[in-house]
Amino acid sequence: MRQPRIFSPEPLATGREVRLDTGAARHLTQVLRLRPGDDFILFDGSGRDYEARLLSGGREQAAAAVGAVIRREPPAPLEIHLALGISRGERMDLALQKAVELGVASITPLFTRRTVVRLQGKRLEARLAHWRGVIRHACEQSGRSRLPGLHPARPLGEWLAGFQGEGILLGHRAHTPLPALDHPGRSITLLVGPEGGLADDERDLARRQGLRAVSLGPRILRTETAPLAAIAVIQALWGDFGQGPPGSD
Repeated sequence: MRQPRIFSPEPLATGREVRLDTGAARHLTQVLRLRPGDDFILFDGSGRDYEARLLSGGREQAAAAVGAVIRREPPAPLEIHLALGISRGERMDLALQKAVELGVASITPLFTRRTVVRLQGKRLEARLAHWRGVIRHACEQSGRSRLPGLHPARPLGEWLAGFQGEGILLGHRAHTPLPALDHPGRSITLLVGPEGGLADDERDLARRQGLRAVSLGPRILRTETAPLAAIAVIQALWGDFGQGPPGSD
């Protein structure tokens, strides 16, 4: 039976005792029904999985003993940075969850002309906390030991003003197919708009900032489908889809 994997916001080290947060405590004791003495796996997002044993647990808190490192996740051959126009509720959650499963290194939510979700102040803080939870749970489920970064949500123009590096702009009207691009090197940024895509002036600005417009074929993909299809193609072309599972210590 596969052992459950739990994220620890505290740095882990063999021999330490750590306190798990409320979400982890409830999942271990109320959902998985683990009891003191039961074993599971802990990771802190730095690339290592640790043996762990539950010492105490309840609905609000739990403690665990950290054992030996049992797996190390190597650095990705290609870092994929996803800049994603903010979409509504479940669509955004799905895009983030699956992007993490597919191996993105970081995510920047963007406010664009056609973003219909209005977020600011405490509501924005709550949504960012929710998205961090989506990312964390996707790592727990998919076996990732490196936690992708979630950057602060920013207006598209502000983000583009500071953009540097190799970048691609996804759009069904582009003439260049994604597989036609040369190997990007160590990292690549993927920009995808929200529902309805980016406005024409936003696309023009992105191209002026050095992002290359590419397509994924003749079909128009939904906002939650487009980034996932593109990430899968990128991973197949230049990333880790051809690698085996990480080795164990």
